[in-house]
Amino acid sequence: MPFTPLITAGIEGVLNTFLYQPRALKSPRQRLQGKVLRVVLQEFSSPLVLVFSEHQVDVLAQWEGEADCSVITRLSVLPRLRDKQQLTALIRSGELEVQGDIQVVQNFSSLLDLAEFSGEELLAPYIGDVAAQGLGNVVAGGVKALTRRAKRNERYVAEALTEEWRLAPGPLEVAWFSEETSALARAVDTLTSRLEKLEGK
Repeated sequence: MPFTPLITAGIEGVLNTFLYQPRALKSPRQRLQGKVLRVVLQEFSSPLVLVFSEHQVDVLAQWEGEADCSVITRLSVLPRLRDKQQLTALIRSGELEVQGDIQVVQNFSSLLDLAEFSGEELLAPYIGDVAAQGLGNVVAGGVKALTRRAKRNERYVAEALTEEWRLAPGPLEVAWFSEETSALARAVDTLTSRLEKLEGK
């Protein structure tokens, strides 16, 4: 499957929002200025090419020129590129193959690590800062509520199984059953050895 212009435009918009708008990232961005990073994902038939300039990154599905660095990997590995410390491990394990100037992918990884990705920043240009912040708070609150509810339900099910429905034994019952089983095993061993002695006579 090739990258469509819609996909490349979406990736470009996200990267420019988070990597090129914050002033604090100016210095790490400068290390990538004029560089070309080619990303080959095994799930796609065409590569993704990132062309870094002073004011933005262009994301292209087609590039005739040479890339400073090419990386070959799988889609599932991309989120781990945010951690520069994992790069060496990914290369050693064969999950990430780097051709060309490794410094380019290291600088890109550092930039990703420093960037703060948030849904509110993506939504703000379309619905406004206040609405985006409000929506972000609602989503965060919803996630917390769902997590609390899931934990409460998990606790309820555990209690219901052991106390009300008696489907699962309680910890004391498990301990008692274990002791009884061990005692029975010892009794069987004793009986077996007695029978062997009797047979020997």
